[in-house]
Amino acid sequence: MIANPSPAPASACECNPAPLVSIIMQSLVLRQSVFAAAEFGIADLLAIGPKSVSELAAQLHLDESSLGRILRLLASEGIFTESTPGVFANNAVSNCLRSDAHLSLRALARFGGSDFVYGAFAEILHSVRTGQPGRLKTLGMDGWEYLKNDAALARLFDDAMTCLSSLAAPGIAAGYDFAKWESLMDVGGGNGVLLAAILRSHPTLRGVLADQAHVLQRARERGFLRALETRFTMQPCDLFHNVPAGCRAYLMKSVIHDWNDTDAVRILRKARKAVPKNGALLLVESNLPENGSPSRARFVDVTMLVLTGGKERTSAEYGALLEQAGFRLNRVTPTPSDFNILEALPV
Repeated sequence: MIANPSPAPASACECNPAPLVSIIMQSLVLRQSVFAAAEFGIADLLAIGPKSVSELAAQLHLDESSLGRILRLLASEGIFTESTPGVFANNAVSNCLRSDAHLSLRALARFGGSDFVYGAFAEILHSVRTGQPGRLKTLGMDGWEYLKNDAALARLFDDAMTCLSSLAAPGIAAGYDFAKWESLMDVGGGNGVLLAAILRSHPTLRGVLADQAHVLQRARERGFLRALETRFTMQPCDLFHNVPAGCRAYLMKSVIHDWNDTDAVRILRKARKAVPKNGALLLVESNLPENGSPSRARFVDVTMLVLTGGKERTSAEYGALLEQAGFRLNRVTPTPSDFNILEALPV
């Protein structure tokens, strides 16, 4: 009979467990609790004033005890306020989960907790093993194709991206002299939030919103550009087939980071055909630092790995891609947001 081997002795290495315990035990729970509150519209129901858990549960047809446990966790973390035991109210943080807030993050919280995003991270090992997005394994198809077949999810995606653009748009618009190009096409511009901010900041600029036809239709419905309708037009666009001509400058925000290097160069080459010799391509991306310093871009980088197969890049890496497509990186302009503007000129 073979005896069980003795366990290996514990290593004498220095160990600080506190940060990992917090991440392992708390981060997922807090994120998904925010998702639940956003999905059920708790902040909207509290917009008129405090309510008890029993009132909220009855109104939403939820289990009272379970809802109470979620809300007391969120309140303890500064999201909602428990004014008296079992009675909750909005505060400055939870107000951002209201649908009618100026800088509402409700759609972003709902999207982030959905199977389309959250489910893909269950396959992060698949991404690391193969380099393929975990989403491809969970859905059995490319995420963009999946959105074409799910109108409700596609609208939620648009709304979530609008949340992010609304936060970054003022800083991007103020951080660069867009007016010098006279005309600007926002390629893959979604609902037009960024283009609207840029046109408001640069009154002499003419704009074009370019995206797929169904996206442009939603942009018309949302109306972010309605007050600027004398200064912009819309044109259908498919990144891999055609980028319309007609402007001096072409803007792509958070477009190239969605794609691997091969597909990124394909898109950039389509843009090169549209950009005139006296024009420019402006990439708006949250670049990776050249050193090992902490950065939000590192989190986005792993998110792209799991969700789309894309990546964040350093300025030098973007420069190399641009060279393959017939551009040269002229300068990188930081903005007050998390994004930089990479100005590329045709060669």
